[in-house]
Amino acid sequence: MTTYSRRPGRTERLVLPGVLTVEEAAETVAGIAAVQREDGAIPWFRGHHLDPWDHVEAAMALDAAGEHGRAEAAYRWLAEHQNADGSWYAAYADGAAEEVTDRGRETNFTAYVAVGVWHHYLATGDDAFLDRMWPVVYAAMEFVLGLQQPGGQIGWKREPDGRAVPEALLTGCSSIYQALRCALAIAEHREEPQPDWELAVGLLGHAIRHHPERFLDKSRYSMDWYYPVLAGALTGEAAKRRIEADWDRFVVPGLGVRCVVPNPWVTGGESCELALALWVMGESDRAVEILRWIGHLRADNGMYWTGYVFADQAVWPEEQTSWTAGALLLAVAALGGDEATMAVFGGEGLPTGLEPDCCG
Repeated sequence: MTTYSRRPGRTERLVLPGVLTVEEAAETVAGIAAVQREDGAIPWFRGHHLDPWDHVEAAMALDAAGEHGRAEAAYRWLAEHQNADGSWYAAYADGAAEEVTDRGRETNFTAYVAVGVWHHYLATGDDAFLDRMWPVVYAAMEFVLGLQQPGGQIGWKREPDGRAVPEALLTGCSSIYQALRCALAIAEHREEPQPDWELAVGLLGHAIRHHPERFLDKSRYSMDWYYPVLAGALTGEAAKRRIEADWDRFVVPGLGVRCVVPNPWVTGGESCELALALWVMGESDRAVEILRWIGHLRADNGMYWTGYVFADQAVWPEEQTSWTAGALLLAVAALGGDEATMAVFGGEGLPTGLEPDCCG
């Protein structure tokens, strides 16, 4: 792994007034780089675990900062440690592939590789990379779709003993919806049609938009509120209605976004993701405001505390996660016009699949 270099040109695209200066962006990128292991793995922080979803999120942030070699190393780690069934385990101690701490295989964790791979390709134009990663993406999607239910929703995971958990999570399925669309974009680019995936993403999108009863009730969590918008399943007026309906329930003016109600706890990751969802809706001003609010979570080293319990005026937990910093950089990149980041989150150029004949 090469040493991170704070060259001026690397982070000038990540400048956002009131959120990040070029120097602050460089500090944050350096913080993520410092967490990354020599083998490419990016745990939450050194000594904590790696999960595949947050690993990809951090890798995407590195790509947005121009650290393409580091991002490619992160995807190489996934390619080298993919399970035979196309999945990854839910947690690895400090990113050590031989030290699995959770042998569950979660569908949304597995699917997210497609978003990262397509983002890296759009950022670099590296066809050789896409050729190497296509079998990885294909196997991951096949694992995920093996848990799709007749109603379109996708079961949460396979247990360590192989038993499928058919219950579906709205946040996880929304993330999978975005990932399937990116996987289809890769397939189209390679001229390798995947009609089964087109049917699957159409069914999944329909379930997210029209059948809330097909998902476990996690409505206390802000992610279930904004993720259908962030992932592109809800757009236009439907997206705006959803965000406005629960704005006052989840948003704490001046501080950020609650993780879960009624807990007096705002979190950086959820705040950055809401900002991305607002950008997707075309509401950049509100997105920037949210990102300015969470400046209070920025640590002296350029990383971000996971959350803040405002009732106690205390940072909690006392950890600075690579994925919180990654979410912040990706939100700034989208607002700043980074083309690859805009493409995977804006979604205008991503395939939408085939909508089922349902519900009249």
